[in-house]
Amino acid sequence: MLFKNKNLLLLHFIVFIWGWSPILGKLISVQAFQLVWFRMLLTVIAVSGYLFIIKQNIKIARADIFKLVGIGTVIAFHWFCFYHAIKISNVSVALVAFATGTLFTSIIEPYFYNRKIIRYELVFGMVIIGAIAIIFKVETQYAIGIIFGILAALTASFFTVINSLLVKRIPSPVITIYELGGGFLSLSVYLLLTGKFDHSFFEISTADWLWLLLFSVVGTAFPFIASIHVMKKISPYTMTLTINLETIYGIIIAYFIWEKDEAMTPGFYIGTLIILATVFGNGILKNYLKKQ
Repeated sequence: MLFKNKNLLLLHFIVFIWGWSPILGKLISVQAFQLVWFRMLLTVIAVSGYLFIIKQNIKIARADIFKLVGIGTVIAFHWFCFYHAIKISNVSVALVAFATGTLFTSIIEPYFYNRKIIRYELVFGMVIIGAIAIIFKVETQYAIGIIFGILAALTASFFTVINSLLVKRIPSPVITIYELGGGFLSLSVYLLLTGKFDHSFFEISTADWLWLLLFSVVGTAFPFIASIHVMKKISPYTMTLTINLETIYGIIIAYFIWEKDEAMTPGFYIGTLIILATVFGNGILKNYLKKQ
């Protein structure tokens, strides 16, 4: 019981760190492409160091390497969409739009798992669409930010479902190093071809370097390593339900730091509550039906 409580506390600590991810994304003054490129570079270095320490064998089939690099490219695009949404709107808008991932997962997962779509998941999805419509209506100035937040949710749902299949035969650390390394290379090629690798791209203030290091090591590499440990001790249901707290943590933290920028209309908070209630309701219903 004591060990279970320790792992639950560690899980909540991990989710709390993830709640800071959009905060750090806003604190770092560089543009979204720069933020993602440097984050991937520093995280790959940190995870590589971890793999070296644990002496993890990373040799896998060539076909799997291509798959993981492809997924890494999707992850790079996902991170860009998420942090671009924050840059052009605010943390609250990006996090609420990102919470629509439940809808996309309910559609994508059945296809890859060869099962029928669960009806109540579609109902929950329609409720989420209605809530997003409410937010669109009252927060028209953030429309583009909402769209990029939804794109981030869609891409996250895609690579999460794919990884849930791959992790059954490939160790998680190996998946991560190939995906993040592949995403870093793909993004580098894109930036090179579009001429974005100019002198200003590498002009980063000391403060931004410190935030980037903190973001990559503490906010990305450490939660990844710790979450793998926790997954061995805690049920997937508890993991999923707890991770949904990231949105709540992020919105609360952002409000206290940037009260004026993060203060929204009542309609926004109504839509947010509907989305969060739907996400948690989906998890609770799944757990109930599983026990039945």
